[in-house]
Amino acid sequence: MPRLTQFTRYADAQAHASGAALWDLFDGDREHLNIAHECINRHADGSGRPAVRIAHADGRDEILSFDEIAAGAARFAHWLIAEGIQPGERIAFMLEPSLPFYVCLFGAMQTGAISVPLFTLFGPDALRLRVDDCRPSILVTNADKAELARSLDGPRVVVADDAFLASLAGFPDRITARSRANDIAVFQYTSGTTRELPEAVRHTHRAIVTLMFAALYGTGIRPGDEFFCPSSPAWGHGLWHGTLAPLALGVTTGTFAGRFDPVRLLQALDSFGITNMSAAATHYRMMKNSGRGGDFTFRFDKLSYTGEPIDPSTLEWIDAHFKVPACSMYGTTEIGVVLVNYPGADDFTVKPGSLGKAIPGQRLQVQRPDGTACAPGEVGELMLWRGGAWMTTKDRARIDEDGYFYHCGRADDVIISAGWTLSAVEIENTMLKHPAVLECAVIGVPDEQRGQVVKAFVIAREPGSDALVRALQDFTREKLAQHEFPRIVEFVDELPKNPAGKVNRKILRDREAAAAAAAA
Repeated sequence: MPRLTQFTRYADAQAHASGAALWDLFDGDREHLNIAHECINRHADGSGRPAVRIAHADGRDEILSFDEIAAGAARFAHWLIAEGIQPGERIAFMLEPSLPFYVCLFGAMQTGAISVPLFTLFGPDALRLRVDDCRPSILVTNADKAELARSLDGPRVVVADDAFLASLAGFPDRITARSRANDIAVFQYTSGTTRELPEAVRHTHRAIVTLMFAALYGTGIRPGDEFFCPSSPAWGHGLWHGTLAPLALGVTTGTFAGRFDPVRLLQALDSFGITNMSAAATHYRMMKNSGRGGDFTFRFDKLSYTGEPIDPSTLEWIDAHFKVPACSMYGTTEIGVVLVNYPGADDFTVKPGSLGKAIPGQRLQVQRPDGTACAPGEVGELMLWRGGAWMTTKDRARIDEDGYFYHCGRADDVIISAGWTLSAVEIENTMLKHPAVLECAVIGVPDEQRGQVVKAFVIAREPGSDALVRALQDFTREKLAQHEFPRIVEFVDELPKNPAGKVNRKILRDREAAAAAAAA
């Protein structure tokens, strides 16, 4: 019986995808399963085959093999056991992609402990909130972050330097990973502000199986791909879609370490010969804005993106430089990926800007406030059928006559101005077509006459001026409608973003509300 990885067409996905077919891709079963075994140990065959390629911001390339990671993770697991760590205890690590990162990630899982990846740019407040929430027994970090880590109450801090790695050499380089499929494997924190703790999503070892629907049909990953995901593996996209999914299929993956540099990424995509990349919309936009796309050679067969829609001008740049369509992959950490564009399927038409269609087995609908289905072209709330009832995604969407879904912004990104319903996303996408605009974000701000008016925060290629404000307003009115334009434009040097690179409009709204309250 052929495996799902042997099918690439959309029609085959609808005909053959099932829960049973997913389980055929793994060694474990519904009772006993371990992510570390599935991703690393079973592929460590002594051949030295590369598992992870790391493009460091300083220009270094690092390649880690399945054998190297498996041996290091086993030694770390034996060390944890010798230190008295019990199943269910949390092992946190705040590290850039590196051998210590993967050793901690997979080593902890093999003991039955829970891996907790933490973002390396967390400040004291953000880190303290998460540590206080998950209460790890051990926190592994680097020398630069050690002082910050030791300022926290509770966890034992271990510095993952050469001396520590050398100390593990005396432990066995093999271990039998034992866990039940429903045991917790990972605490995954979603992005959020330092004053508001996002809830940790508790992923079981079984999650690696259900993840495969998104991998096969969202990123289109198949054995033989040269894969890359520049998103940090401390977050959902970088960990699950960029790390665990490809490794579980024995596919070499790639990642970025250090301060993000779009030109360094372009260089890595060329030198590694990457054929399949999944990235955030912001990564693509920054590569376009670098102006260096023409300096490198690319070999892409498949591209995907997540986090937010890509503006039309960036999609045009992708088509011109990468020669394959960028496929949206829509979902959240809580619900998983539910809408995809089936990269690599020659019988599926990728419509620019579309979220695509549901992955096999999922049911979605755009609904009016009364719960009835919207007609094609009508904007409503995107709902997901889950557990015998409709649940909200908190996103607005529409469908077209062919059943493709389109994102129309978060429910709280809708702007009501003088009775008109305006889309922040649509205005942003239009402004991004102006040659003077590098990045922008749009929100609604209070107005006595209109209720709300549109305010745009703009990173421009040239100094901000009244003349540029008028040019942007006229440009937007001409492209959209006479009432759809930013009545207020503020030029800024940067926009607040979450760690996945998505613009955080909530921070902008909160700032405006605070400023209005202070003025009042």
